[in-house]
Amino acid sequence: MSKPLLIIAVGGNSLVTDSKHMTVLDQYRAAGQTGHHIATLVEEGYRVIITHGNGPQVGFILLRSELAKDVLHQVPLESCVADTQGAIGYQIQQTLGNELLQRGIQKPLATVVTQVVVDKDDPAFENPSKPIGPFYPEEDARRHEREEGWAIREDAGRGWRRVVASPKPLEIVEQEAIRMLVEHDVIVTAVGGGGIPVIRRENGDLEGCAAVIDKDAASCLLAKELGADTFVISTAVDKVMLYFGTPDQKALDTITVAEARQYMEQGHFAAGSMKPKIEAAIDFLEHGGKQVIITQPHLLEDAIAGRNGTHITP
Repeated sequence: MSKPLLIIAVGGNSLVTDSKHMTVLDQYRAAGQTGHHIATLVEEGYRVIITHGNGPQVGFILLRSELAKDVLHQVPLESCVADTQGAIGYQIQQTLGNELLQRGIQKPLATVVTQVVVDKDDPAFENPSKPIGPFYPEEDARRHEREEGWAIREDAGRGWRRVVASPKPLEIVEQEAIRMLVEHDVIVTAVGGGGIPVIRRENGDLEGCAAVIDKDAASCLLAKELGADTFVISTAVDKVMLYFGTPDQKALDTITVAEARQYMEQGHFAAGSMKPKIEAAIDFLEHGGKQVIITQPHLLEDAIAGRNGTHITP
């Protein structure tokens, strides 16, 4: 198909804007605000795949599960990811579908519950580092460590949290289903939360595992495999910054892969924040991608038109 393919990775925190707007209705409204801008791109003729984060939403499920543990069974982490893929996908489908309908555009939308294969021998499993779920007093955290085998870690003086592995995504199980939908001009939401982490047994069977896959890394993998024209990473800043948060802060308009790598090596991008986004951008562009754009959700149209955002090129 001749229409350019965009993969738009929406951050999970874009759906939970602040501590006063965390309800399901708040998240629905936030999804609708982003959908308004995506609808303009659809109207302009782009094919679109939407991916999204889910960190806050998984945290909510884990906290509910913890509070209800004396009444109901607890929810495994991989099931939390699946649950949020469905819930957030529903919000995106409905709000974006409504927006398109108001513009007189009838286009099918679908959410694909997506599994992503990781290597059971990935070194990340030996060094869990991704904090998930609520904060605990040390005594409670140690009890979970003893009774349930959790890895735990103190988190910046705020309490103790469970930490899990963040392995590299290797294969998107539903990739061909996503491809077929896109080829039939369906707007697809997929790879939510980086995908449901699964390992492949020797006989080919899949089995879920307790891990968190980086959303941008998994979105990058999908973008590479489907030959996307542009990979858009929607985040909390208008543009990528050098010397972020200092008086010398400087916004970047257009940079090359070589410049992005240089800035990363100089320590400009924080781990767990901008660094994984830059790593995903470099990976995409070094495997045939044309451009990566990093910007805020409400600037999507301007960024695609070249009027805003940071544009990274080969």
